Amino acid sequence: MSVSRAGLRYAKAILDIALDKNEADAVAVDMQSIADTLHANAELSNFLTNPVLPGANKLSALEAIFSNTSGTTKNVFRLLLENKRFAILGDIATAYLQLNDQRNGIETALVTTAQPLDAALETAVLNSVKALTSAKVTLKNIVDPSIIGGFILRIGDKQFNASVAQRIQNLKRELSN
Repeated sequence: MSVSRAGLRYAKAILDIALDKNEADAVAVDMQSIADTLHANAELSNFLTNPVLPGANKLSALEAIFSNTSGTTKNVFRLLLENKRFAILGDIATAYLQLNDQRNGIETALVTTAQPLDAALETAVLNSVKALTSAKVTLKNIVDPSIIGGFILRIGDKQFNASVAQRIQNLKRELSN
């Protein structure tokens, strides 16, 4: 997932501060919570991006919703108020998590399937992916019914497409030639 350049710059600065305070992992937990909440709650995302609403209201809402976050994360909210940049909070959280994973040598493998993976299949895919890379790997399953069946595996800049939709597309191309 790509993030804005501004979100990436903020995330780098936050990671540097968190590392100096030995809070990088605590802030990562906060950022995961923020990313999950913003992804699941369109109303909150719309509230933060609404230019008409006062920044003080947005700050109060974030401090209430994320009251258990670290002091560093709460300072991020205040910085976003000062700079009027609440709209990029989701990008900041996503970028921070990516940077923190890089720092810890963790790579995320994205597996797109037509149906959610069950636990046994998820374990099998994770073991196969671990054989391909020396990094620690976490698995994220994206459900996309349009691929019909099979899977698409993406690790870093590498992609393996074994979806039924891709096979149909290849067959169409062969038949038209």
